[in-house]
Amino acid sequence: MNTLQRYFVYRQSLIDQYIKGDMTKREYLDRNFDAVLALNIKPFKNVDSVDKGLFNYQYYNAMAKEAHIDAHYTADREMGRLYNEKSGYFYFKKDRATLKVLELKDFKGVRAYFIKVRSKGLKNKLFEIVLEDYNMILHSTSPAILNRLREERVFEDGVKSSLIDGYINQKY
Repeated sequence: MNTLQRYFVYRQSLIDQYIKGDMTKREYLDRNFDAVLALNIKPFKNVDSVDKGLFNYQYYNAMAKEAHIDAHYTADREMGRLYNEKSGYFYFKKDRATLKVLELKDFKGVRAYFIKVRSKGLKNKLFEIVLEDYNMILHSTSPAILNRLREERVFEDGVKSSLIDGYINQKY
């Protein structure tokens, strides 16, 4: 088993623990962030496989969430602004990784749809992308990805509950 496969197996064990109630969302996020850093792998510049693209997605998502948490908990306004900018940058990189994964899959085995959210700011913006053959769920608010999913005819109309609704709608 290579390093990426070990990471994805470990990540799945974290998800399983979260689902069973053995850890909170914040604990899950912290452990996933630690796992991404412990790999000592930087995001791949040459993404020539879905696994590399999914790792980049996970890496940038973990970094974005950590910066978002830091922004929320800092008392310094300027530092909060910088953390928010950093979070936005990592979410942008995550969306690039998402699009690369979708292109590598040629949009096959993919379905996407808007999800029901409690957050007013994410209502009719956050959508879920299901990679059916990878047992992986991605999320985005990117209009460019949304348009591409629609062009490829894999975006379903309407709003649905997320496959991981309890996770998505839980604050951290």
